[in-house]
Amino acid sequence: MQSLDKVVTQLDIPLFHAIGDAADSIDRPCYAVGGCVRDLFLERPSKDIDFVTVGSGIELAEIVAEKLGKGTHLSVFRNFGTAQVKRRDIELEFVGARRESYDRNSRKPVVEDGTLEEDLSRRDFTVNALAIRINRNGFGELIDMFDGIGDMEKRILRTPLDPDVTFSDDPLRMMRAIRFATQLNFTIYPETFEAIRRNAQRIKIISHERIVDELMKIMRSPRPSTGWDLLLKSGLLALIFPELSAMKGVDVVKGRGHKDNFYHTLAVLDNVAEKSDNVWLRWGALMHDIAKPVTKRWDDKLGWTFHNHNFIGAKMVPRIFRRMRLPQDTKMKYVAKLVELHMRPIALVEDEVTDSAVRRLIHDAGDDIEDLMTLCEADITSKNQEKVRRILENFALVRRKMIDLNERDHIRNFKPPVDGNEIMETFGITGGPVIGTIKSAIKNAILDGIIHNDYDEAHALMLKVAAEHGLYPVSTAPAKTEPDKTNDNSNHD
Repeated sequence: MQSLDKVVTQLDIPLFHAIGDAADSIDRPCYAVGGCVRDLFLERPSKDIDFVTVGSGIELAEIVAEKLGKGTHLSVFRNFGTAQVKRRDIELEFVGARRESYDRNSRKPVVEDGTLEEDLSRRDFTVNALAIRINRNGFGELIDMFDGIGDMEKRILRTPLDPDVTFSDDPLRMMRAIRFATQLNFTIYPETFEAIRRNAQRIKIISHERIVDELMKIMRSPRPSTGWDLLLKSGLLALIFPELSAMKGVDVVKGRGHKDNFYHTLAVLDNVAEKSDNVWLRWGALMHDIAKPVTKRWDDKLGWTFHNHNFIGAKMVPRIFRRMRLPQDTKMKYVAKLVELHMRPIALVEDEVTDSAVRRLIHDAGDDIEDLMTLCEADITSKNQEKVRRILENFALVRRKMIDLNERDHIRNFKPPVDGNEIMETFGITGGPVIGTIKSAIKNAILDGIIHNDYDEAHALMLKVAAEHGLYPVSTAPAKTEPDKTNDNSNHD
């Protein structure tokens, strides 16, 4: 964590002095506030900088935009009393100091003009309630009414005022607490966390879109499991993602239990996060076992089973995405595919790694094969290091086979060399199940290595299978013979 002197040195640049001079020109105090100040102390990059003035933030923003000149874009939001100045890749947000009051059934506050002290006291956490003056007179003066610096040094998150009031007024702050704890690797102060537990039900007034915004930030964090574990322990998870919450716990029958699928899932998620920044691959990791609670059965011979949890889980993904307002597009289909296929590579390494099985895996996974393999390798969370070593060695064998087979047979995303149109034209038919039969026979023959992914071989097989079903090319089909009427005496007396 940086000292105040180093932070002030970072602010001692023409941009901040220009904003201070603009405020001085209308005799207004102006402060950099909130997350940008916190991030300066924590040495985190920040492109969004918030400023508070006592008076009209819009008026100050208009003067700043004019002062910065060419290449500056001003956006005014009069309904909210805010304005934004964009300059290159930096966004400057201006607002007047304000105080707020809330209706219990809405997180939208009634906003009134206020003092700097009132503005800072309404902020969510002490580490976000810091302000640094940027006027010429008093430049670099720190306002820290709630010991936010001390909390940063202790790496704790605490509310400036009564946490029950803070979270009841704006329940989204509960999600923000967990998100900040995950991003910053901070601990939520015990009294603050207990207030989240007490007020968890209030999350129901928050829109799914707002909640998902926070979840996406948790998922992009270096160690996303921290956030999901806090969501579970706070009681929020059961309200916003009950299918994931249902994975927690271990049942025991006849002395035999199964692993805690929730914490196994978090381990897989963190393993994936170490390897990839792809947030949708991380969602795939989070949901790969999502159907285990609904497929869990006890079998006296086999013990605990989760039959078809991958297929059922894949069917659950679209419903969960719709409810949570996650994207209903290729991203949802990608996650569902990972959930459905995540058992396939594991089944391969437990059995003999045949060319046919690898070809089918490459074909079914398509361009997502590498992500699927990353997920499957992350899914090996056994504490038996010898078992882990053996499985990972087999995965490496699968990867080598995939490279070899794909280079030789061009299996990834392949389309059989003979399509339905050619089948219909060749045999003079317009439809029927036989077309699908021929296409499946060609595809399976290629995947099983019976023929190469080659037009001539596929065409020859098409003729063979068609003949078995009584179909012949229209140009060579046996001619239909007319009845021989030479000895037809049907018209004789």
